[in-house]
Amino acid sequence: MIEVFKTNVRQKRVSKTLVKALTKQFPATKVNFDLDDCDKVLRVEGKDFCPHRIIELLNLNGHYCEILK
Repeated sequence: MIEVFKTNVRQKRVSKTLVKALTKQFPATKVNFDLDDCDKVLRVEGKDFCPHRIIELLNLNGHYCEILK
């Protein structure tokens, strides 16, 4: 399963922190940000993760996140 999210994460340092938190929460996933994209894309690939929990985790850390359609 692959899910792509639109975020407001702009700093590489912040994206690294969020990647660590997401991979800790969902260890069997590949997580990365494309901060050069206009949507500051977060891409998550794996078998067992909940997109709504990813959105919640980013929101709890003060960031906007929605599934990119």
